[in-house]
Order: sequence, then C-alpha cells, then structure tokens
Amino acid sequence: MDRKPIHLITPHLYGEELRYVNEAFESNWIAPLGPQVDAFEREIAAYVGARAAAALASGTAAMHMALKITGAGRGDVVFCSALTFAASCNPIIYEGAEPIFIDSEPHSWNMSPDALERAFDDCARENRLPKAVIVVDVYGQSANFGQILDICRAYGVPVLEDAAEALGAKYRGRHCGTLGDLGIYSFNGN
Repeated sequence: MDRKPIHLITPHLYGEELRYVNEAFESNWIAPLGPQVDAFEREIAAYVGARAAAALASGTAAMHMALKITGAGRGDVVFCSALTFAASCNPIIYEGAEPIFIDSEPHSWNMSPDALERAFDDCARENRLPKAVIVVDVYGQSANFGQILDICRAYGVPVLEDAAEALGAKYRGRHCGTLGDLGIYSFNGN
C-alpha cells in the first residue's frame, strides 16, 4: 500500500509572496529585521487601528512578552480561557505563575463572564487577585468583552487578548486583538 503523508501546513509561495521572499533574500534582510518587517508592523497596526505593533517569532512569544509586561511571576496567579491552544497558557508556566482556567460559555466557547466573576470573587476572598486575565477569541469569534472588561477593570487587572484566530473579526466595531490592554495575533501557516 502506497502511503502519502497528509500535511497540516504546506506553504504555497507564488506571485506577491514569492516576490517578497526573494526580495528579502536579495537584499540580505533575512535577520534580524528589515524593511519588510517594519512595513508589516505598520500595516497590521493601521489595519486593526492599534497605536503600534511588534512582530515576534510566534504568537506564543508575543503572549510571553505580554505576560512579562504585567510582571506575573512565581507565586502569582493568572486567569486563562479554558478552551485554548497550549500557547495561551504556557507562558504562565514559563514565568512560574499558576494558571487558573476559566470555563467557557456553551454558546460561544469563549470565556464565560459569569465564571470569570466567580473566580475573581474566590480570589478576592483569599486576597490573591490575578496578575492578568488571558482571554482567547476562539475560532475567529470574540469573547464577550463588554462584560469581561467591566469585571477586570473593577478589580484593576489587565486583560491580555489572544486573538491568534481572530484577525479580521470585530466586537462592537473594534478589531479583535485591540480590545484588551495588550493583544496578540498569530500567523502560523495553518
């Protein structure tokens, strides 16, 4: 029996993509950065209406940087959407903090504001508020940021938005990835 692999991600570089790849090689701007990366950052920021953007090697690296900005570390807790890819929660572990997973709404599969409120109540009673809340926009659909932001603002806790799967989606007229205090996208090939 002849077995052919089924590839998860097969790059297809032609037309403009191939031209840009060749341009990067020909100009020797492969690393560390260069005009293509600068242009990419400006164009993404303009497209989503953000003040700025920074390209990193992966969405995981971006979430890790965002979490570092909050100062989360050993002994801290960080709330995170329960339905997510490991990249959303791995940076919590990298920093030595404890992830507390917040359950999903049954109709959207995104973070439940009711479950988030209960988690905050529990942590407030223990005098152990989270350093951050990582909200994941699942399958291109935004979480209920109206309620989630109200809850987090009431406790003074920053919101990190994992919009890896939601570039182009909007919530109340605003692009996903710009709703929290910091947002990330992913350009993984799949």
